[in-house]
Amino acid sequence: MAAMQADESDCFSRTMPEHADSNQNHNMQLAMIGLGRMGSNMVRRLLRNSHQCVVFDTNPKAVEDLVKEGATGAASLKELVSKLEAPRAVWIMIPAAITDKIVDELAVLLEPGDTIIDGGNSYFRDDRRRSESLRPKGIHYLDCGTSGGVWGLERGYCMMIGGDKVAVDRLDPIFKTLAPGKGTIELTPGREKIAGTAEDGYLHCGPSGAGHFVKMVHNGIEYGIMAAFGEGFDILANANVSTKQAAQDAETAPAMHHDLDYELNLADISEVWRRGSVISSWLLDLAAAAFAGNPTLSNFSGRVSDSGEGRWTIMAAIEEAVDCEVLTAALYARFRSRKEHTMAEKVCSAMRYQFGGHLERPAEG
Repeated sequence: MAAMQADESDCFSRTMPEHADSNQNHNMQLAMIGLGRMGSNMVRRLLRNSHQCVVFDTNPKAVEDLVKEGATGAASLKELVSKLEAPRAVWIMIPAAITDKIVDELAVLLEPGDTIIDGGNSYFRDDRRRSESLRPKGIHYLDCGTSGGVWGLERGYCMMIGGDKVAVDRLDPIFKTLAPGKGTIELTPGREKIAGTAEDGYLHCGPSGAGHFVKMVHNGIEYGIMAAFGEGFDILANANVSTKQAAQDAETAPAMHHDLDYELNLADISEVWRRGSVISSWLLDLAAAAFAGNPTLSNFSGRVSDSGEGRWTIMAAIEEAVDCEVLTAALYARFRSRKEHTMAEKVCSAMRYQFGGHLERPAEG
């Protein structure tokens, strides 16, 4: 049950949270189901800050590794629940396709006052349905859009939470530990008198589904930003088109100009853009790291997967009659990438690997 890893750009993040010491007096117990790239590191971040974690995964090795680091292992969901003290909190980081199955199994094992937190990338309407089905049992259901990727252990996780406020408030020490904290980022002008947790990197967005709705749009925006970087670098990579032998036949238009003969260094360009340009960002940092490792990105085919959030974002835009040409085009570009591979797709694929460890899926058929 390796945890799913959604496309994720990150909120501004830092190292271990400044507020870690304050959590020493509010340590809590949390169960984690799904010990993939994110689930396992979230457990480690909690353990480092004196929280107790009970862990389960269908891969026994993943459980064993975390037991060595201080977690309590479980060989089944029933055993996991038996090792928790009421009111229980169970966080699931699993593929959306099996979330219903696990929630249904937990619903039989948990009691009134307990809470299930879905930190994966579920569809927000599924969250609303699950929450309603658990309400008669007195079990809280929180949807928690989680961004941070493989860097979250040290940088922290940006979290967008939906569900009952009483459950969110009770679990605040957990969210506070997992979040990046204020770090060294300056306060946004005008927020001096605005209270809340947003500056710490986590936010209760509203009722059931609101957290995953916000994360859904976050990932849709991410698609667009990545596509823009990809297309820009593709133009730069082909700025030497005049030096290449073009096809000469009746079906091919002749070149309009013959002065595009620039051999541009994409690694250096991505690096200089990081230094004070208006498009500097964490995604650009990741692109620069990818180019530094391989200037042609020849280790990537350019096949870019989509994990659902981009599609759901466009569906929501249609329902709301909101025009979003950029995000729609970015989604379609991912579909196209499975048929043809350009530098634009390689840049997107490289950034996904950098922030989330996402490996390219093999071509189908």
